[in-house]
Amino acid sequence: MNEYNILTLAFMGDSVYDLYVRHHVIKSLKAKPNALQREATIYVSAKSQSKTAQYLIDSNFLNEDELDIFKRGKNAKIHSKAKNASVMDYRMSTGFEAVLGSLYMSHQIERLEQIVIHSIEYVEQEVK
Repeated sequence: MNEYNILTLAFMGDSVYDLYVRHHVIKSLKAKPNALQREATIYVSAKSQSKTAQYLIDSNFLNEDELDIFKRGKNAKIHSKAKNASVMDYRMSTGFEAVLGSLYMSHQIERLEQIVIHSIEYVEQEVK
């Protein structure tokens, strides 16, 4: 997946994860848009993604290639400032998003969905 810049993969991963989270929130809440947005933010915040990424790493859920992409995303030189997040949370979330973007762009949708489902379950049990 070297044909794309790592931050480009993170950009795509951010959108992909947001889409899956919104789908999950809409199906599980049946609420108005403001409430849906507040709920989705719990999953997609840098802090939540950072915790989720650490969980995926600690539980050996990511394979070697995914871990390499995560590290490249985490260590990438980011030119924007983190909003409402520590620098480390922002870096960890960038790594998490890079993994998702890489899987999406390489058409590994089954693996992408495994990680997303596992991540959503983790947030529901441990972060919320």
